[in-house]
Amino acid sequence: MIAEADAPALVRLLAKGFPERTADYWSHALETLAHRDAPEGYPRMGYLLEHDGAPVGVILMIFTRVGADKIRCNISSWYVEDAYRGYASLLIAAAVRLKDVTYINTSPAPHTWRVIEAQGFRRYCNGQMLAIPALAPWTANARVKIFDADRDYGGSLSSQECALLVAHAERGCLSLIVHEKREAHPFVFLPRRVLKGLVPTQQMIYCRSLADFQRFAGPLGRELLRRGHPTLLLDATEKIPGLFGIYLHDRGPKYFKGPERPRLGDLAFSESVLFGP
Repeated sequence: MIAEADAPALVRLLAKGFPERTADYWSHALETLAHRDAPEGYPRMGYLLEHDGAPVGVILMIFTRVGADKIRCNISSWYVEDAYRGYASLLIAAAVRLKDVTYINTSPAPHTWRVIEAQGFRRYCNGQMLAIPALAPWTANARVKIFDADRDYGGSLSSQECALLVAHAERGCLSLIVHEKREAHPFVFLPRRVLKGLVPTQQMIYCRSLADFQRFAGPLGRELLRRGHPTLLLDATEKIPGLFGIYLHDRGPKYFKGPERPRLGDLAFSESVLFGP
């Protein structure tokens, strides 16, 4: 398993394996993993492959408790140096050996799709939709507000949802509540840029269900537009009815392996949130 003392060498290895990311990015990622509250009994940072005391392979892992008794792990940044690629399968096999954990891969490179499918991973998301939610119909009696950690939302929000909203707001996400009568519906969005970085947008990180988002797309979209974000990027298996936009097949597909198929609309505590987009 990775220890904090391994960080300097791993920063160099990860920067070599993923040259589009800076060393500062990887230093931040490893520091985040080292200090976050991970479920007890699971690796805090992931696994590495060593040769003569030096790391030659790495896989970062983000373990999160979902609900009362389920564990999810976001597998990230899997890289093995060319001379040791023959051992790459051993590294991933060691990483995904726990039968009670649902493993997800939210950013697989296209050239790895067949490899991870051969390892038993299955797609649960085929692409993404770039939508303009402000064009969706208005929802009667729905008001959008910033989540207030000091407010008592009663039974509308569970303590776990409140903690999720707080943690993501601290990471720079936009945590919103849609109030409808006496009910509070939570949503989390992550600032992104699309179309070669020219257009600001938000990415859907958390909602209770896509049906919940479809219901409140209009008021949420107008709130996002007021904040300078006309578009929204969200995971989808096809074009979502009632939303104006384009569906991008094979953009951002996501895979899983384990006992429970992940649902669309839940990327809470994933690599894009913890490490940065």
